[in-house]
Amino acid sequence: MSLMVSISGIRGVVGESLTPETVVRYAAAFGEYCRRRAGGRPTVVLGRDGRVTGKAVANVAASTLVSAGVDVRALGVVPTPTVALAVEQTGAAGGLIVTASHNPMQWNGMKFLAPTGMFLDAEENAAFWQIAGEGSARYVPWAEQGVHTADDSWNRRHVEALLALPYLDVERVRRRKFRVVADCINAAGGAIVPALLRALGCDVVEMNCEQSGVFTRNPEPVPENLGAAAARVREEKADLGIVVDPDVDRLVLITERGEPYGEEYTVASAVRFVLGRERELHPGRRHTVVVNLSTTRAVEDIARAYGAETLRTPVGEINVARRMKEAGAVIGGEGSGGVILPALHLGRDAIAGIGLLLQLLAESGETLAGLKAGLPQYAIAKGKIDLGKAAPDPVMARVRAAAGGAGAVNTDDGLKIDFPDHWVHLRKSNTEPIIRVIAEARDAERAAAVVAEYRAMIERML
Repeated sequence: MSLMVSISGIRGVVGESLTPETVVRYAAAFGEYCRRRAGGRPTVVLGRDGRVTGKAVANVAASTLVSAGVDVRALGVVPTPTVALAVEQTGAAGGLIVTASHNPMQWNGMKFLAPTGMFLDAEENAAFWQIAGEGSARYVPWAEQGVHTADDSWNRRHVEALLALPYLDVERVRRRKFRVVADCINAAGGAIVPALLRALGCDVVEMNCEQSGVFTRNPEPVPENLGAAAARVREEKADLGIVVDPDVDRLVLITERGEPYGEEYTVASAVRFVLGRERELHPGRRHTVVVNLSTTRAVEDIARAYGAETLRTPVGEINVARRMKEAGAVIGGEGSGGVILPALHLGRDAIAGIGLLLQLLAESGETLAGLKAGLPQYAIAKGKIDLGKAAPDPVMARVRAAAGGAGAVNTDDGLKIDFPDHWVHLRKSNTEPIIRVIAEARDAERAAAVVAEYRAMIERML
């Protein structure tokens, strides 16, 4: 497996595509990038997601940065959004997170943040990758080397920043005394998620919160991987279950019935809550919501009900976050369970999502299953087509010509076609010769049929 390089960083299998040499190359390049942008001796905030290999990778990265004349503020095992918050609040030149997100245990990687606390955008990445590609990073003499400082305060500061927001009424949530199963997959959420829940008065049933880095299931928090957590919710007679991925930027919920809430509905529910609260705090103000092109239509339905505008961007956290900043959006995110609350910081953040969802439950008086039943109902289906040796762009153009006439076409990110009763989104992979197909309709059967229809159409073209 080769090293995966994307707009959100690098990932590889440790000892194969991700070696100490790889870590040095990209950490040195990032240090050089920060020196060129910030001047002087910049500071980089460093955190890791708790994987078994994370300490070794982080140590190599930290030593490389120090040798490149960069001060390192090392936060230890913390969520990706916690590093982002620390970068933003301390005025650091950037952030480096040692994580492979939802990839399995044998993987690790590095994500890179700009001084804004957001991921590097396309232009910033191009400058960074050029340095890495040229090998033009440089090291400094002993007297000019950076200083390494450990700072373990940021899990606490992240929780405190969330609880201080005007969106939350902490005492009201505490009065509900929610019983919550928290599955943190033995990674970065193991300390901060239970701490937040207890601060909100919850009775916490900890599940995989040891931060050992040993994953007990496939780490991607999608319904097929949530069986054990769902069973634990039923066994404990809990009000809900909370599941996060290893670096805690995605939040998935399980209802009191032990049923997945649906990662798309994490964002939809956050939108409903924030727009409702904004109506109270700023009556008459028109608000904006930003989500990506593959996120459920339920968001638009909810936004419309509150008189808000919905903007859509290509898939990718930085694309959503930048558009939110430009538009002054109050809430947004991606349908994978990634809530972005700019009042806290501009990045996907499961910690923010937990606070908003518990507040919504406390105010509504609903169960989680009841809350979902009151939202617009849609179903999403996904599939992929192996292109073999065929080039994806000509195939997409032929699909557009064959199917686009009856619907609204968007080509900002692959090909999305909106029809009155459904939509379909086709995206080419950057790492495999495949086209991914995502469809949404009012029911699962119809969504699956749309995916099958487009798969068959493309296969006939090959």
